Amino acid sequence: MDALLTGFADALTPMNLLWALIGVTIGTAVGVLPGIGPALTVALLLPVTFRLEPAAALILFAGIYYGGMYGGSTTSILLNTPGESASVVTALEGNRMARAGRGAAALATAAIGSFVAGTIGTIALSFAAPLVADIAVGFGPPEYVALMAVAFVTVSALLGPNLVKGAASLVIGATIGLVGIDTLTGQPRLDFGLPALLDGVDVVIVVVALFALGEAFGHLIAGTGDSRVNPIGGRAVLSREDWRRSWPAWLRGTAIGFPIGSLPAGGADVPTFLSYSLEKRLSKRRHEFGRGAIEGVAGPEAANNAAAAGVLVPLLTIGLPTSATAAVILTAFQSYGLQPGPQLFTESGDLVWALIASLYIGNVMLLVLNLPLVRLWARLLTIPAYGIYAGVLVFATLGTFAAGGTTTDLLILIGLGLIGLLMRRADVPAAPAVVGLILAPLAEQQLRRALALSDGDWGILLSGPLTVTLWTVAILALLAPAVVAMRRRAAATDD
Repeated sequence: MDALLTGFADALTPMNLLWALIGVTIGTAVGVLPGIGPALTVALLLPVTFRLEPAAALILFAGIYYGGMYGGSTTSILLNTPGESASVVTALEGNRMARAGRGAAALATAAIGSFVAGTIGTIALSFAAPLVADIAVGFGPPEYVALMAVAFVTVSALLGPNLVKGAASLVIGATIGLVGIDTLTGQPRLDFGLPALLDGVDVVIVVVALFALGEAFGHLIAGTGDSRVNPIGGRAVLSREDWRRSWPAWLRGTAIGFPIGSLPAGGADVPTFLSYSLEKRLSKRRHEFGRGAIEGVAGPEAANNAAAAGVLVPLLTIGLPTSATAAVILTAFQSYGLQPGPQLFTESGDLVWALIASLYIGNVMLLVLNLPLVRLWARLLTIPAYGIYAGVLVFATLGTFAAGGTTTDLLILIGLGLIGLLMRRADVPAAPAVVGLILAPLAEQQLRRALALSDGDWGILLSGPLTVTLWTVAILALLAPAVVAMRRRAAATDD
């Protein structure tokens, strides 16, 4: 507590408050813009922050990180175009709410849920980081393989119209994720002889292509370029019913997001999908899912922001980044001669606690900054559709070019955008493809490590109670849709 109070004293200085405000404002803006995420923004700002004090620079970057998690929900809800891969799930119900005239409520539950989860996650980061880090370090390759199997089955079964189409999307994403150099053998694969593909396909390009370009191309073909979206009516607040349905989802999303975000290879993507699936299973209004269920926005957004706090646990305590932004922030630490790890809290404790205190402050700033602007963001839907999607194409292209800087990146973007269009026309969901893209390389790496440890004995994947439990959950998630369908058919026959 003394260290945290000292951190608040440092973070509340006028200059550090200014850098925190600049960070959350920039973070929210880049989160809103498709294709420009916090990782890219932090990377671009690294060269211009070398003259800042280390605490000021890291507070700025942390503000961008948290702000990006807030802002990513805006385009997901209003334009069905996630600014970050972790905002993919928010688009599923949030955009449906916006189309039904409830975009303001969707943005409000996302903003308040982000504040609640971010604050609870930061408290957990402050007081439970060593314990959570010890648990995370205890995870071995077999546990990771089982956890990722649960994620694969869950998103395939629940995020598509049926298991087959969800699995097809997952395979598409996994195939893209395996493009490049095999990290264990050093051999190129799926590169088609193109040197530009040896480094793989950037996740930003894939997310922007499948969602932003797929959406824009779909509207172009549908001939809706000159139409207007109905403006949002009502106040930009949550009704009593919305509050009653949202707050349990916020807490459940936080409970899922922080622990998984704290795991090496956890990140913010998996907990959002798991939160969505949990809310769908627990909801008494399951028929609303796919049509604009507010729990489908509240839970994943809380999981997203809690995981953002969780990602800082392995980064600060063992020096292990589990997201693209965390990797860039690790570079920022190293540029100031600091090495995150077990000794960071003792050798640079003042800086670390000032950084953690700034997260509390940044959360309050983001809530104050975002809630009054909910109605302003919602008014974006009154722009003609052709203007919206022209802007989506421009920002998607600029963001992709800024990330890679080559014509090949733009060609890959267009090619994947056409694949996204075909998936859209075939009613194949894009969300499982993102999960496959992110997790397939990690799952492959952990599987090969596990088999190397056991000299090829596959029994290692069932070597402990935790792995057995996770595999059981995966099997139940795989069989549950078939069992439910059989029961429905049987009930229909009886009727």
